[in-house]
Amino acid sequence: MKIERLETFIVSVPYVHDEVSSRIHRGGVTDVIVKVTTADGAVGWGESCSGADVASVERAVAAAEPFLIGRDAWDGEAIFRDFFKIGLWDFRAPTGYFAFAGIDQALWDLRGKDVGQPVYRLLGGALRDEVDYFCYLAQGSPEDVTYQCQAGVARGYTCFYLKVGIDATAETAMLAAVRYAVGDDRKIRIDANEAWSVPEAVKILRRWDREFNLDFCEAPVSGRPVDSMREIREQTSVSISANEWLWGPAEILEMIRGRGADVLCFSAYWVGTIRRFMSLSLLADHHGLRVCKHTHGELGIAAAAGQQVLLMLPNAVDGNQQTASIMEDDILTEPLPIRDGPRWGRPEKPGLGVEVDEGKLARYAELYAERGQFLPYRVPLSERQTP
Repeated sequence: MKIERLETFIVSVPYVHDEVSSRIHRGGVTDVIVKVTTADGAVGWGESCSGADVASVERAVAAAEPFLIGRDAWDGEAIFRDFFKIGLWDFRAPTGYFAFAGIDQALWDLRGKDVGQPVYRLLGGALRDEVDYFCYLAQGSPEDVTYQCQAGVARGYTCFYLKVGIDATAETAMLAAVRYAVGDDRKIRIDANEAWSVPEAVKILRRWDREFNLDFCEAPVSGRPVDSMREIREQTSVSISANEWLWGPAEILEMIRGRGADVLCFSAYWVGTIRRFMSLSLLADHHGLRVCKHTHGELGIAAAAGQQVLLMLPNAVDGNQQTASIMEDDILTEPLPIRDGPRWGRPEKPGLGVEVDEGKLARYAELYAERGQFLPYRVPLSERQTP
């Protein structure tokens, strides 16, 4: 399967409501869609995460063209090596990882289609029949949070996730509403996005775990140094998840060795390829740690790629991250199974198992052209500049 063409499309797809945390205030997902075409006309699709500046990620994807054209789609590891070593993207590794992850997805999509198999079978086969995803709650009044939880319970969710780190008093009231609405048996997870100091985190988590029985807290403090995360683990009964600062294999290995977390929350975007996401997750399992698939805000292609890996991980948690349920739309021909509920089974279609609707692709590329990127901070649409 000789690669003949690499194309990129920047798309912006709105959320049904803003995503708000201690770090971001965002109205939708802007990502780079990657299309790789072979000489015989086969097409593979991928999705590169936008990060802080989508245009720079698109340029990084385009920079991979000399390492792709004329190569065999089955030679993904060699292409990745050359992109980073000869192309010097190891000097700007996080951007390189964000960009190459979409290329890697497209190559896996091509390989699966070439042999008529879903990607998870090429990775070694599934260990479970389905994967469970969380109910992503939006901050609001206790009444609003109660309504969201009741709707989530009705749809079958067992894990409820709330961003915190903005106003502890208001969040205490929200968490009380969550626990009352979901009952004692369902899980509550929180994500502070590194908002607290170590003493603040210890004080707040001791209280909240006593009152609300937390499943785990993601990123209570900065992941650097790892000692800060380990100190919170040692001083509270709450399981701790690492996310920020897992900027590559070296950082993930440091977190594992330093015992700074019980759960690693990351994805192929953090390390560049599906294979590296799988390998580092299996290493975490060897050390007795669990893995939660992270989302930066994603569309259906990236979600499908994550699903392929989660099916075969022995240490994947319940309640993996998703944004499908808060998207107004997607660029796929069919909605994802997790659009309206928590579970996603084994895809049987070859490759990533999803198909791109090129009409929707064009529509949301036009939206990006009109309104620009959904930035991680709040800017009124009327004030945005056309890219």
